[in-house]
Amino acid sequence: MSIFKEINLNGLTKYSIKDRPSKISLKDFSHPQKISLNDFWKSLPNVLKVKEMNELLDKCVNAYQKQKPIIIALGGHVIKCGLSPFIIDLMKMGAIKALASNGSVVIHDFEIAEFGKTSEDVATALEDGTFGMVSETNDLINSIIKNGAKERSGYGEAIGKYLVETNAPNNQFSLFANAWQQKVSFTVHVALGTDINHQHETANGSAIGECSLRDFRIFCSNLIEMNDGGIFLNFGSAVILPEVFLKAVTVVRNLGYPLKNFQTAVFDMNFHYRPQTNIVHRPTLSGGKGYYFIGHHEFMIPLFLLTLKERLNNA
Repeated sequence: MSIFKEINLNGLTKYSIKDRPSKISLKDFSHPQKISLNDFWKSLPNVLKVKEMNELLDKCVNAYQKQKPIIIALGGHVIKCGLSPFIIDLMKMGAIKALASNGSVVIHDFEIAEFGKTSEDVATALEDGTFGMVSETNDLINSIIKNGAKERSGYGEAIGKYLVETNAPNNQFSLFANAWQQKVSFTVHVALGTDINHQHETANGSAIGECSLRDFRIFCSNLIEMNDGGIFLNFGSAVILPEVFLKAVTVVRNLGYPLKNFQTAVFDMNFHYRPQTNIVHRPTLSGGKGYYFIGHHEFMIPLFLLTLKERLNNA
């Protein structure tokens, strides 16, 4: 017998479960069956992230029907995971109105288009100083951007135009080439010193800065149309695009354009402060909603984009 006094529970007030509000009921349970992707979503339990992603998918369909932009921002691992074809499919449907990326996306997309391979072994190459030292990728990109500055084009435009005009052998897998062909804005937001082409003597800081700054202004212009129903999706950019998005939102609002009641979403394998704060939370405080989905790109992004494509086709 314990030497300590126990509380007497005989006076507890109880009530029937019939009278209790419950968050989960049988109607929310999963319904396994042989199904299409769209039906697969319907078969899942209608709770938590499934409920949120269904909401987001429905809002993407609504945006498409209202001719409001769906804008995708992305980091380099989206390309390295081989996910470009899913985005290209939606571009060709007219569902994606604009793309935005950091500089690493240019490297990987360009190498896939030109050479059919990308992503070096950084750990090994770093040991002997060969990391980022291939000549073709870097000298070509630096030359393209110098020419882009002369033509007063954006960074992304210059890359896409070059790939199409030179008929790069794997353009069918290139986001930049397809964006140029589909006349979809693709802006590139460079942080000097973060991309391997910056390591080379052929890099021209003035040209890089001019083209990327022009892309920032184009990006700001793209956001104007997001008011009242647009969608901004961030696939895996943890730092650059969240910062760019926040600045672009304030530029648009400062110039007097209404920008509220839009949806944002982050897809990444980890939780990060900047995407949560700068994309999901702050910009939607005056209306709209932000979502954060954690999972590996190679599972989450195809699942989301393929389902979106199916729903758009059925809309």
